[in-house]
Amino acid sequence: MLRPQDIVVLVKLLIEENESWTQISLAKSLFLSQSEISESLKRTSYARLLINKGKEVARQPFMDLLQYGVPFIFPQQPGIATRGIPTAHSAAPLAQLISSNENYVWPYYKGNVKGKSILPFYPTVVQAVEQDAILYEYLALIDAVRCGRARERNLSLELLKEKICQKMKL
Repeated sequence: MLRPQDIVVLVKLLIEENESWTQISLAKSLFLSQSEISESLKRTSYARLLINKGKEVARQPFMDLLQYGVPFIFPQQPGIATRGIPTAHSAAPLAQLISSNENYVWPYYKGNVKGKSILPFYPTVVQAVEQDAILYEYLALIDAVRCGRARERNLSLELLKEKICQKMKL
């Protein structure tokens, strides 16, 4: 069974695709333990989301998971208003495409935006995105799929397809 952090690990592997990574380097950059990374790689390999001996993300199956699975397996409903880091339609690139008076944020004491809380895939993901703008962009788009309205979901899926499937011939 997949766990929420598996989505983040797969995104990080997409970002680091042509670089040599280790479980320890992934653990440090994602603020997870090395054993959590190891277990995540096992789960995602078993689910056939990793190919080439676990070194490459199977892009189309991952995209299918994001589109058809994540909103139902890891759904989110906006919670109470809090301070945090913008996500979903409140973060780039959707923030430039969608005008909204309602912000969605990952609760975080260092955050500078007030909005309805959306729980991230795991608690320390906010620290990981502070150090990786590309990871942040992907996860904000995925949050729009998890908790957005139809327009937000569709725009997000379109942008994710461009990013994830760009190296594939669809």
